[in-house]
Amino acid sequence: MNCRDTLRINAQGHLEIGGIDTVQLVKEFGTPLYVMDEEHIRKMCGIYRQTIEKEYNGNGLVLYASKALSCLAIYKIVEQESLGIDVVSGGELYTALKAGFPTDKIYMHGNNKLVTELQMAIENKIACIVVDNFTELDILDALCQKYGVQQNILLRINPGVEAHTHQYIQTAKVDSKFGFAISNGSAEQFTQYALTKKNLNLQGYHCHIGSQIFERDSFALATDIMLQFIADMQKKYQFEASVLNLGGGYGIWYTDEDVKTNINCYAEYVKTIITQLRKKAKEYNVKEPFLLIEPGRSIVGEAGITLYTVGNIKEIANLKKYIAIDGGMFDNPRYALYQAKYTACIANRANDKATEIVSLAGKCCESGDFICEDIPLAKANIGDIIAVFSTGAYNYAMSSNYNRNLVPPIVLVKKGRAAYIVKPQTFEDIIRNDVLPEYLK
Repeated sequence: MNCRDTLRINAQGHLEIGGIDTVQLVKEFGTPLYVMDEEHIRKMCGIYRQTIEKEYNGNGLVLYASKALSCLAIYKIVEQESLGIDVVSGGELYTALKAGFPTDKIYMHGNNKLVTELQMAIENKIACIVVDNFTELDILDALCQKYGVQQNILLRINPGVEAHTHQYIQTAKVDSKFGFAISNGSAEQFTQYALTKKNLNLQGYHCHIGSQIFERDSFALATDIMLQFIADMQKKYQFEASVLNLGGGYGIWYTDEDVKTNINCYAEYVKTIITQLRKKAKEYNVKEPFLLIEPGRSIVGEAGITLYTVGNIKEIANLKKYIAIDGGMFDNPRYALYQAKYTACIANRANDKATEIVSLAGKCCESGDFICEDIPLAKANIGDIIAVFSTGAYNYAMSSNYNRNLVPPIVLVKKGRAAYIVKPQTFEDIIRNDVLPEYLK
């Protein structure tokens, strides 16, 4: 367990988060249950914001990456911590607007934004749109002309840095679906074309090299390449980029195969970027740009745990032991998608040593429905509470009603208090949009 002061084992030997015993949480809210630690989320927001303030004279903005976890309460916390946000869909933008998030701190991403999404962004006067392709430039320019506005934009650029991460979450390759590569000249063509658009104000560039990255050198290299590209575009087209968005992707702890993180690690990521940014801006003789970064997973990932109740236990002699839980790929599809690894414990007996190798099997009618396979765990009994760690990012965000299972609620905890921030679904919610045509009645 990647311990911190708000996640500990209490005197009863139970796992405790945010000052509340997980056994008590299960009695009050049931399982499966997402639990988010508000204090840890705020600390993570603060460490990023304070590092930019201290190391870069406040010449930047932290954008919370909404895709990690989007709901009204998270946007309100992020706003209170003086961060901006990035959104990648009309749904995320709508949620942020409903939360009252300041539109001058909203940035929109996406490789295939719908016209209706672009219209929503323009109508609500969001700060900036990160444009991903030539078609989008044309559509956005025409829309802005129609609305009689000029929209700030960044261009999505691939620096060609492949960090050590899963192939499905590497986003800076030449053949990525996102943006244009510097190495083959397409990023320059993209810039040249964007500068011809009268209704678009090109502020600078965006890049993102991947997710779950621990190597700081990867971010330093991407910074160097982007600054060199900015210098080249300034020399060739007299375009001075005033904004540089260097994305996110900072890794978190899931298992002991990962780097053991602490809150200060994330300050070091940003310091590495800023040091390189200043060094290369001076070397290439360009103005230090306004810096944007987009941490999402690292803000909410380790802040979350998911609680389950053990159902059936099936042991195949000399082969495998299955611990069946009341959740599954409908509340956490990351194992099914890319064999993501997790750490778990028995929350009601958290001091018990791991003595078995087991697989946590979900309740979906799929042979690949696991939360994790072949992990160490103390001997489990029917009715035990299983806690899976670091589930705050991309779990609820990617959940579904597969097999018409209910998506679990989310509870926010802080200093002994707990409250829903996403209420429980009901079976009525699942059939809410079903329609029975007259001829079938």
